[in-house]
Amino acid sequence: MARLDVTETFRQITFPGHLHTQESLRYATDFQFRDTDTLIVTYPKSGTTWMQQALTLLFSRGDATLAQSVPNWARAPWLEQYYCPEVLKAAQGPRIITTHLPHHLLAPALQGSKAKVIYVARNPKDVAVSYYHFHKMANFLPQPRSFAEFLDEFMAGTLHYGSWFEHVRGWTRTAKDNSNFFYITYEDMWQDLRGSLARIGTFLQCPLEAEELNSSLRHCSFSSMKDNAMVNYTQIPDEIMDHSKGQFMRKGKIGDWKTMFTVEQSQRFDQVFQSEMQGSQLSFVWGCPGHLEPVEPLETRTSVENPIVSVA
Repeated sequence: MARLDVTETFRQITFPGHLHTQESLRYATDFQFRDTDTLIVTYPKSGTTWMQQALTLLFSRGDATLAQSVPNWARAPWLEQYYCPEVLKAAQGPRIITTHLPHHLLAPALQGSKAKVIYVARNPKDVAVSYYHFHKMANFLPQPRSFAEFLDEFMAGTLHYGSWFEHVRGWTRTAKDNSNFFYITYEDMWQDLRGSLARIGTFLQCPLEAEELNSSLRHCSFSSMKDNAMVNYTQIPDEIMDHSKGQFMRKGKIGDWKTMFTVEQSQRFDQVFQSEMQGSQLSFVWGCPGHLEPVEPLETRTSVENPIVSVA
C-alpha cells in the first residue's frame, strides 16, 4: 500500500494516506477496547517509539527477545493504521496499542473501558524540530520548503495529525481523577529513565525486580535503540523513508530546538504557547543538559541561548 501522495481527511484532520484510509480511521474510532489493553498516546515525534520499547520490555520483565526480533509496529500497532486489525488478531496476552489520534476522536471508544492509557508529551519546540526533520525523510509526508514555513504550520495546527496544542489539552484534560490514565513527558524519561520505568511499571501493576529493570534500561537507551533494526526503521524501503536524507533515530536529545529557532521564532512561539495553553497546569523542560529551566513568562525572556539567526 504505497499511496505516498494521498492525504486522507477525517473529521477535519489530515492523515498520510500511505498508512491511513477512511475505513482504518473509522475502525479506530469504533474500536472495542479490552480492559487488559494498554494504549500509548502521543502527538508525532514525542517519544512514541521509546514508550513502545519500554512497554515491550516491562511486560517481558526485561527479556529483550521480543524487542530485538519483532518490529515495534507489530508489537504495538497504531490503532488508526490500516494493518492494525490483522496484527491484533494474532496478538496473545495483554495488548499494547499505539495512537496519534486526538482525544475527541477516541473518547467514545474508551468510554466505560478500564484500558490503561499512557500519554507521552514533549516540549513542543523540540517536537516541531523533530517533526520537520522527519518530514524531510518520510516520502509519505509533504516535503517542507523551509523550517520557517513548517513552524508556521505547526503553530497553526495545519500539519498532518492536527494541532499539538489541541492534542495535549484534550488528552490531559481527562487525567483528573482517572486512575487508568498516566501522564509522563519525554524529558522525564530523558532525565530519569530508571525512575520513569519504575513508575510506569507500578502504574501497570507490573513492577520489576532490580535485574529486570537493569535489562530494560539497557535496551531502552537511545544508543541501543538506534542500533536495533526493530525500532530504528532501517527496514523501511527508501521509496517510503529516504534514509539518505536523515536517520529516524536522529539525536534523542532535549533542547535541540535551540539549534533551529531564531530569537524571533522562539518569542513568537512562546506567545502562541501561552495563548493556546492558557489555564493549563502542565510544565515543560525547555533547556538542554546543564540548563534545564522551565519556560519563563514572556516578559522576562529577551533572547535564546546560542540562537541560530538564519535557518533558511
